[in-house]
Amino acid sequence: MGKPLEFATLLGMNPLFSGLDPDAIAAIARLCQLRKLPAGQTLFQKGDPGDALYGVRRGQIRIETGTATGERMTIEVFGPGDLFGEIAVLDGRSRTADAVAQEDSELFVLPRAEFLAMLEREPRLAIRIIELLCGRLRSTNERTEEMMFQPLPVRLARRLEALAADFGSDLQITQDELAGLVGVTRESVNRQLQEWRASGIVTLGRGRIQVDVARLAGETRKA
Repeated sequence: MGKPLEFATLLGMNPLFSGLDPDAIAAIARLCQLRKLPAGQTLFQKGDPGDALYGVRRGQIRIETGTATGERMTIEVFGPGDLFGEIAVLDGRSRTADAVAQEDSELFVLPRAEFLAMLEREPRLAIRIIELLCGRLRSTNERTEEMMFQPLPVRLARRLEALAADFGSDLQITQDELAGLVGVTRESVNRQLQEWRASGIVTLGRGRIQVDVARLAGETRKA
């Protein structure tokens, strides 16, 4: 695991804050609190109050949801430099999913009251928030379109390619979690991964998938 990002550096790297001047970024960074989570610990659960914006300083956070019968689905995975929790922190309503540490992680925590006060003082930041939410909506629309019109190999390849771009070619992710991200059963994901393993596109391990990014890109072009 690499050297942790400092708050101001992390904020300056993120598209949400990158347009602000250094003094504004430093002011936001001073409001942040540091929180450490061991692997497997829950940060918040669906229904909890949306009282803070979170950013990943180090590690990975898995956003997931489930049913009363114990079925779980991974919605997203966030790594260093990513922000999450902005929906609940903006509208003040409850969290819409669970957040769990995928590995030992460190987060910066920006309390809601301080964040809203900052939005009032920094109109450019409010515009960035709107852009971020629009980007998330576009991403959701694209994933819905993929699920409706693209075959599983293309959808799975695109998702693995995006994960590799964020976290590197050696991914710490289970087939259950990957199935949740793509919106299919674990069995369907396993069958496709086994085909790719036979052709050398992926190497499978316990809770890990190593991808040959160049060869995987060829699968995404089959759409």
